[in-house]
Amino acid sequence: MTFIAGVEGDSLAAGALLIQVDDSQIQAQRRAALAQIANAEAALRNAQVQYSREIWSPRSNTPNAMPGMGMPNMFDQFFTRGFSNMMGRSDTGLERYADWYAQGAGVQQAQGALMQATAQLEQLNARLRDAQLAAPFDGTIVKKIVEVGDTVQPGQALLQFAHTTYLRIQADVPVRLVAGLEKGMLLPARLDAGGIEVKARVAQIYPMADSTRHTVTVKFDLPKGVPGGAGMYAEVQIPDATEPSREIPVLPERAVVWRGSLPNVFILHEGRPSLRVIRVGSSLGGDFVSVLSGVTAGDQVIVDPPPGLVSGLR
Repeated sequence: MTFIAGVEGDSLAAGALLIQVDDSQIQAQRRAALAQIANAEAALRNAQVQYSREIWSPRSNTPNAMPGMGMPNMFDQFFTRGFSNMMGRSDTGLERYADWYAQGAGVQQAQGALMQATAQLEQLNARLRDAQLAAPFDGTIVKKIVEVGDTVQPGQALLQFAHTTYLRIQADVPVRLVAGLEKGMLLPARLDAGGIEVKARVAQIYPMADSTRHTVTVKFDLPKGVPGGAGMYAEVQIPDATEPSREIPVLPERAVVWRGSLPNVFILHEGRPSLRVIRVGSSLGGDFVSVLSGVTAGDQVIVDPPPGLVSGLR
């Protein structure tokens, strides 16, 4: 590893160089491939010249090592070759065809060698592109897995790069709850960062369920600018379409008394305050909150209980 763009938290624009590994060996192989291409091109040009010469000046017409216009060559052309063909000892036409075919095969072989060298160069160029990685989008370095100087292998994870401008919740939803979800539906969600409550939009519902956990992966888009980051915890309230609808009690937020991390309310029971632990739902706006358990319709709840109020005292 020769280069890493930054550390965790650094933001990079799309196209910026993220990481690069040592490519000196690939560069040397690429130079050798360029030399092979040059040799293959020269061999192809020579084969084409030999092929053209065979068409316009066949070697079968000049069998001697030193062709020319002398009397021996003329005698051979007019008498010796002719008598040899008549006697069946040779076939000038067949010899010319064989020479022409051999030169044509030489051209094809030279073309194949050039194509092979070009393919090797393309393969090395692909390896050079893989030796460095550019940011595919505007994002932030989330995690560095290697450092400069480390030895890496093909397929090894080097760095985690995420698009953090728009956050998304990924949840494994039980199969019975997925039936009540539709793409584009808005659902209440609570973020672990500050406990803020927002509306999450159903962005994607996976078509297959996990056969072992009996859940379906669902992704929810969060509004832009919400606090938090990748890997943080969030809760999404999903309606259960299989359960019959029922009324949920609603209380003023001023009636909820927090004891540590547990929400409580004071209920008047036989004229005395009684402290009950409740389970709160989502905020409904207007300083009201829904209550999932702990109180029922008709209970008298004390709003704005005094700080010193104790359960059981009149």
